[in-house]
Amino acid sequence: MDLIPAPIALQLPAAAEGPADRPGADPGLALGPASTLAGGPGTEDAERWLRSVLGAATGLALPGAVDPVIGLRLDAALAPEEYRISVDAERARITAGGPAGAHWGAQTLRQLLGPEAYRRAPLRRTGWRLPACEITDAPRFGWRGVLLDVARHFLPLADLLRYVDLLAAHKLNVLHLHLTDDQGWRFEVKRYPRLTGVGGWRERSMVGYRTAQRRDDRPHGGYYTQDDLRELVAYAAERGITVLPEIDLPGHTQAAIAAYPELGNTDVVDTAALGVWTDWGVSENVLNASDATLAFFEGVLEELLEVFPSEFVHLGGDECRKDQWRASPAARARIEELGLADEDELQSWIIRHFDGWLTARGRRLIGWDEILEGGLAKGAAVASWRGYAGGVAAARAGHQVVMCPEQQVYLDHRQAEGPEEPVPIGFVRTLADVYRFEPVPPSLDEVSARQVIGTQANLWSEFADSARDLDYRAFPRLAAFAEVAWSPLPREAGGRDLAGFEARMRTHYARLDALGVAYRPPAGPHPWQRRPGVAGRPLPGPPPQD
Repeated sequence: MDLIPAPIALQLPAAAEGPADRPGADPGLALGPASTLAGGPGTEDAERWLRSVLGAATGLALPGAVDPVIGLRLDAALAPEEYRISVDAERARITAGGPAGAHWGAQTLRQLLGPEAYRRAPLRRTGWRLPACEITDAPRFGWRGVLLDVARHFLPLADLLRYVDLLAAHKLNVLHLHLTDDQGWRFEVKRYPRLTGVGGWRERSMVGYRTAQRRDDRPHGGYYTQDDLRELVAYAAERGITVLPEIDLPGHTQAAIAAYPELGNTDVVDTAALGVWTDWGVSENVLNASDATLAFFEGVLEELLEVFPSEFVHLGGDECRKDQWRASPAARARIEELGLADEDELQSWIIRHFDGWLTARGRRLIGWDEILEGGLAKGAAVASWRGYAGGVAAARAGHQVVMCPEQQVYLDHRQAEGPEEPVPIGFVRTLADVYRFEPVPPSLDEVSARQVIGTQANLWSEFADSARDLDYRAFPRLAAFAEVAWSPLPREAGGRDLAGFEARMRTHYARLDALGVAYRPPAGPHPWQRRPGVAGRPLPGPPPQD
């Protein structure tokens, strides 16, 4: 059975090991007009979802019943995301530890029916069969995330909902939304309407890497209302996914400063003349450190917490340029007032301020690994993007860590050498490279390794201006990443079975086709997936491993 991600254990009955038409072979469970589906308490979301997708694909009504053909139930003896599947000629049973586990079991059951089960209308109404099997499964990591950058290029809500379904199909359970940056502000803040009214739009966009100085003079923008995001949060929660919001500060904030110039360093820059940044990269324009600016962002976060119930809130904290602070009398006075050594400590002080603010409200801060500089409260977590080193240091210091090193799992990086790859950025990261990625470095001892709560693939959108472009960069590599995040690490000397994974991918490509995913074909991009003449920034050689 070509399941992705691979389960912990899959057992077939002896009769099912030969051809299905062999005399005496177990045909599995045939589904037809009389088939029923029902779930016990706690499985309602999974039951509703499974009936919806299977009903659409098969044309079967799958009504409820006291003793259903397909049944779901919870068992407190299992972990929340753990599940079991048992299929014989009479019944299919999904048993899970919690609602999320029930959904993952339902996702696996859908895979068992074949790629046609991913269609939105039936190609056939007969011949549907679940193979007889016993499956035991649970995730390796509790955090299995994907970042979508909607700040550089806005992604309409319908496309975000589609990506939730794609994540759920791969048993990924965190959608990290990068909502704000120099190039755009996407979160509606009712007390500060100019954040989206002004900060949500830019006059033009850079096309490709900056060295080419090529621009598209079409204005770009958009934002999500708070109700849009509540819908997204609810839709994701029904599928076992947490939506993690990110408001980046104190750097990556030119869009906010363009909307409210008083947030910037007005004593060294005419912030009233700034617009939303139209370049890619990192702007020099950063927040000032005044009490008024801190209070402004506390107001932003108050509304954010009302929309997103996630335990963690991501506050960025990365790539904050310090030149304006060094030139600013107000910043120097603030450093002296707070008894800080320099501008680096000022950045740390701002992050620690919001760390305490979130903690007081029952939430936890997570930020990029730069937030380690200057010290953090123990409750804060670190997303390690500049390689493994930041995550290793954080884990050894007792912080929880999400490993997402750019050299390994930034999916905007190119997938092959050669001129056919569209807007080639970064190191070559093939499907096999992502499959070999190991989130827990061997330098961590057993205690520190337990601080690695998960892993995340990041998909930045400077060079992906549509859902079709995101599909190309994400898939099929996201399927490999999903198996790394979910499936247990093999202990045998050979490590992960790449050949076996690639064989299973042959079926999975058909699933992606049925889902309408515009993935990169194994043989290379289709002609319409190329971007001839658009400059990239490819990096030579293999990526560093630390």
